[in-house]
Amino acid sequence: MKRFIAGLLCFFSLSCEAQKLLTPFERSKGQESTTYAQCINFYHRLADETGRIGMDSFGNSDAGYPLHVITFPPHAAREPNTLSIFINNGIHPGEPDGIDASMMLLRDLAEGRLKLPSGLMLEVIPIYNIGGALNRNSSSRVNQVGPVSYGFRGNSENLDLNRDFCKRDALESRTFSYLFYRYDPAIFIDNHVSDGADYQHTMTLLSSQYEKLGGALGRYFRNRLDPMLYRAMARQGWPMIPYVNVEDGTPLQGWTTYYDPPRYSSGYASLFNCIAWVPETHMLKPFAQRVQADYALMKAILELAGAEREQILSLREKDRASVQQQTLFPLSWAPDSTVSLWPFKGYRASYKTSVVTGQPRLYYDHSKPIDTLMPIRDHYHPVQVVRAPKAYVIPRGWHEVIARLTASNHVDLYELPEDTTMLVTEYHIDSFKTLPKPYEGHYKHYSIQVTPTTIRKRFLKGDYLIDLTGNPDRRFLIEMLEPEGEDSYFSWGFFDAVLQRKEGYSDYRWEDVAAEELQMDPALRASLDEKKASDPAFAKDAEAQLFFVYQHSRWMEPEYMRYPVFRIE
Repeated sequence: MKRFIAGLLCFFSLSCEAQKLLTPFERSKGQESTTYAQCINFYHRLADETGRIGMDSFGNSDAGYPLHVITFPPHAAREPNTLSIFINNGIHPGEPDGIDASMMLLRDLAEGRLKLPSGLMLEVIPIYNIGGALNRNSSSRVNQVGPVSYGFRGNSENLDLNRDFCKRDALESRTFSYLFYRYDPAIFIDNHVSDGADYQHTMTLLSSQYEKLGGALGRYFRNRLDPMLYRAMARQGWPMIPYVNVEDGTPLQGWTTYYDPPRYSSGYASLFNCIAWVPETHMLKPFAQRVQADYALMKAILELAGAEREQILSLREKDRASVQQQTLFPLSWAPDSTVSLWPFKGYRASYKTSVVTGQPRLYYDHSKPIDTLMPIRDHYHPVQVVRAPKAYVIPRGWHEVIARLTASNHVDLYELPEDTTMLVTEYHIDSFKTLPKPYEGHYKHYSIQVTPTTIRKRFLKGDYLIDLTGNPDRRFLIEMLEPEGEDSYFSWGFFDAVLQRKEGYSDYRWEDVAAEELQMDPALRASLDEKKASDPAFAKDAEAQLFFVYQHSRWMEPEYMRYPVFRIE
C-alpha cells in the first residue's frame, strides 16, 4: 500500500508539474471518472492543441451517436509491416477504468511524454457503449469500490455489448465490425473491471485462449508473449494473475480460465488471428489504483508489441495463410485436465455469522494473506469439428442474417444472376434445446444436432453465394453459418421460422390420402409396420401413426426443420 500511495502521489504531482491537459480523473485526485461529454470534449481539445492525434467518427450506435476513434499517429497511411493495436473502452461503462487510463495514455503520447515504438499504430474507442455511459448513476455496481459515479452495463436497448460481437443486434456492434475490419488489428485490448472473489492482485488478465487462437501465433502467445507481459507488469510493481474465474468462495483449489466463445471480444478476435487481452482490474481496489494499473498494462503492451512486432506479424501472416488451407474447424471447445502453476496472492476465506440473516456467510480475511502457486486449467481442446465447404448458399429472404454478415462491408456475397439448380448439402435439424429464459434478447438454442443430406436444389435469381476460397472471414463465416456452432446464427434464433410447420392436415381428410400413400409406397408401409411392432405405445396411438405417415410422405413440407443455409462441397 505504501508503494501504491507513493506512486499515486508521483502520478498526480507529475501531472501538475508538467501542466498537462488534465483529465477529470486527475483533477479529482482519482475520485471521479469522466462523463461521455467530458471525454469527447477532452479529445477534441487534445487534437486541436497538439495536432498529434486523429479523431474520427463512424457509423451509429443505439444511443443515436456515432462511435469515435482516436488514432495515434493521426491519419497515418498504413505502411507495410505496421502492427495495429486496437483498444476498446466502456463496453461496460460501469467499469470505467480503461476510459480514464486511455485518456491519459493518449495525452501523454500526443504531448510527447510517452513514445510509441516505431512500426505501431494505435486506435482507441474512447467509449463504446455510449447509451450505457449516458445512463449515469452511483449504485448499479454494488461489488465495486469507486468512482463517485459511472455508467450502466446495458446499452440503449439494454443489451450487453460483450455478448453481441457476432449476433450484432446493436448498431454499435455493426459499426465495430466495420472498424475491426478497417484497422485489422494484430492486438486487441478490451478494458474491464472484475466481479467475483477477493484477492490481493489489482490487475487480472483474460488472454485469448491459446489453442483457439491456434497455429504458430497461438503457441508463441502462450510460450513467449503472454509470459513476457506478466514479467513486465511484475517489474512495474503490478503482479498479475489470469482472470480469477471464481464468483463465490475460495479460489485456492484453482480454476479454469474463462471460456470465450465468439460472442465475447476475445473469442471474436481469435476468429481473425488477432491476439486479445481483456484486462480485469479488481473491483475492490481503489479506483485510482485500478486506473493506474490499466495505464501501466497498456504502456507495457505498447512496449512489448514494439519489441516483438516483426515476430507477431510474421506468425500472423503464416497462420492466415494456413487457415485458407485448413479443412477442419472446431465449433466448440472444452478444458482438459492439464494445469499450469501461477503465483497467486490471495486471502484466506472463512465464515462468520451474518448480521443480515444470522446464518454463516463467506468473507475474506485480509489479516491472513496467502502467497502460493495456483493450479489453473488453461488448456482447451476441440470438442466438435466440422469440415469446411467450398461455399455457402443462402436465400436472399433471410435478410436479418445477411445484414449481420455484411455489417463489416467486407464479406462478399455473390448474387446468382439467374435461377440455378445446384448439388448441395442440406442440414435437417434433428434436435436442440432452448434456454427457458431470454438471454440478451434471444431464446438461445444449444445441444444442436443435425443430419446432412446431399440434394439437388433450385435457387432463385438474387440468392446469395458466399465463396470461402481465399476469404479472410473464412473462420468467422463457418462458425456463424454452421448450425451446431456455439454462437451460430441458428443458435441465436435467426432461423426459428423453419422450426414451425406452416401447413397441416385434418385427420379425416388425411386418413384417405394416407391410405393411398401407403398403397403407392410399400417401403413407407413397411416402415410404419416396423415402428408399430417395435413401439407398443406407438401401435396404440392413431394420431402418432397418422403423423408418422405424413412426416415420411411427399406431403410433408420440405422447409420444416430444414436449415436454410446450404453447403457447396
